[in-house]
Amino acid sequence: MDILETLKTLWNDSGFHSFFVNEGWKNLIMIAISCVLLYLGIRKKFEPLLLVGIAFGCLLVNLSYFGSSSTDALYHMNLWDQFLIDHNYGNILKDGGLLDILYIGVKTGIYPSLIFMGVGAMTDFGPLISNPKSLLLGAAAQMGVFLAFFGAVLLGFDGNAAASIGIIGGADGPTAIFLTSKLKPELLGPIAIAAYSYMALIPMIQPPLMRLLTTEKERKVKMEQSRMVSKTEKIIFPIIVALFVILLLPSTAPLVGCLMLGNLWRECGVTERLSDTVQNALMNIVTVFLGISVGATTVASRFLSLETIKIVVLGLTAFCFSTVGGLLVGKLMYKLTGGKVNPLIGSAGVSAVPMAARVSQIEGQKANPSNFLLMHAMGPNVAGVIGSAIAAGFLLAVFK
Repeated sequence: MDILETLKTLWNDSGFHSFFVNEGWKNLIMIAISCVLLYLGIRKKFEPLLLVGIAFGCLLVNLSYFGSSSTDALYHMNLWDQFLIDHNYGNILKDGGLLDILYIGVKTGIYPSLIFMGVGAMTDFGPLISNPKSLLLGAAAQMGVFLAFFGAVLLGFDGNAAASIGIIGGADGPTAIFLTSKLKPELLGPIAIAAYSYMALIPMIQPPLMRLLTTEKERKVKMEQSRMVSKTEKIIFPIIVALFVILLLPSTAPLVGCLMLGNLWRECGVTERLSDTVQNALMNIVTVFLGISVGATTVASRFLSLETIKIVVLGLTAFCFSTVGGLLVGKLMYKLTGGKVNPLIGSAGVSAVPMAARVSQIEGQKANPSNFLLMHAMGPNVAGVIGSAIAAGFLLAVFK
């Protein structure tokens, strides 16, 4: 073989050549999008722990993926399309690339469930236990999930896709990933990116809605200090919630079970090492795998479509209506209690812990510098985590 043929072979085998064939320009667009996401994660600190991994996974898969038959690809759509038919992991393990193997943890629900375990270990359920009415705010904040679901159906999405899009309104990334991987895995990339982007934008999205729907008088309300919650209550609570919710909706067992187990390790007082491991080492490891795996699903041929634009718009709508639902029920509680409940805590009913609660605190202090709403807002915030898991379990039970 002469040198020209050798150079030609090297060129044909290179990724640069692939950019000019088989719609390789789409991969270039996705590489540009991944760079934008990296900028948002690193420079703007938009959910960096996950967004940086997702963005780099997007970069990797679009650098290596130039056709479903490519043996050098890190992620093979054709293998996962076949998996939807035969549900056999054998071909994935045999012929899959690095990202195919890592994605198994998403598809089986392992990564989202372990993330929930870490969230449970890091979260104090005391504010919710001391004020059970917070559960109503967490439930009201799921309004956007079901409104977006019906909106997606009207726009032509099937039930599985509509359910996966609607769950973005819960503002809970792991829950969105868990449900979408079960019901509509081909939409996982845009749904995950939308969910985590809106979670990161909570300080920008929620305050205008909070000021629009509440009066200055309502925002100034100082709430009474919550009662102290006993150690026994904190130990019993995760056990009771697991028993009731899982019996009611068995499909919630992976998420709710892991959430409550993590919290039990935190509160029982005899498993400090396990609690510390789940909060730190395990949480970090799973976050690494989850981010890269989700990024792997953003293959250009699937991501660049009208569906993606619809998902982004519907996701934002769902998130806004979830915030509105929490605020409206907060206003109702303000009326029913004679002005003792600050309706701003209703916006924390979305399950972005603890960011949504901090936004309630900030807006409350703007209206009244002596206001301290953080612990009161943590009740609906924790209720929102449970509520989004229940909503996902309900949708999974209906459409699976």
